[in-house]
Amino acid sequence: MRAAFARLKSGTEKLNYGRDIIAGMAARHAAGLGANPLRLLDLGLGSGADLENIRAALGRRTLVLFGVDSYEPNVRAGQGRGVEVFSLDIEREPLPFDDASIHLVVANQVLEHTKEIFWIASEAARVLEPGGAFLVGVPNLASLHSRGMLALGMQPSPIDVLGPHVRGFVKGGFRDFIQEGGFFRVVEVKGSNFYPFPGILARPLARVFPGLAVSLFFRCRRTERPGRFIQILDARSFETPFFKGRD
Repeated sequence: MRAAFARLKSGTEKLNYGRDIIAGMAARHAAGLGANPLRLLDLGLGSGADLENIRAALGRRTLVLFGVDSYEPNVRAGQGRGVEVFSLDIEREPLPFDDASIHLVVANQVLEHTKEIFWIASEAARVLEPGGAFLVGVPNLASLHSRGMLALGMQPSPIDVLGPHVRGFVKGGFRDFIQEGGFFRVVEVKGSNFYPFPGILARPLARVFPGLAVSLFFRCRRTERPGRFIQILDARSFETPFFKGRD
């Protein structure tokens, strides 16, 4: 059964990363900013493709590019693209930037690999200037194909037990999380890819029905709310400990 699902999606997997969506969100955000240069940070840099696409989308805007990645080939690739790369644990270490010093933070296909999303969101909120944007891409646990798999008693692929993902997200759940405490406001949500349809159908279906798309993308605007996002843990009690920083 899983093999049949895999055959249906074959050839469209690259759409899951929504590179064009991330670049478009960055361009729309940057259009309202007068800052020059713009300071951009990618959490989970990879090869640097998202920052490269954003640079192309922004045309002649002057950019200062930063990335976080610990995999040495990615570090070298990012540096080759003109990115200043930092190797650190985004779940346990503070980002090496001053408060309100970054205009745009990207985390594309990263958060599903992490437990400490409160810390990550808190650090993103800290380094972003008021009005800055946090661009997030995640697999959609409520995608059409995941619903089909679950109905058949199968483990949904966005959070496969024999896989790298430790968190599942749906549109409303992520919006509720990131807007908690008033530090961010979601201003745009888009979807990409639509299993089991071919690319020619997957693109328009994902635009019309983002909540059923394979991947979800959020543009979250940093508000002027002072304080730290991590403080929302003080008002809640969970049955698992979350990292809140080192004293």
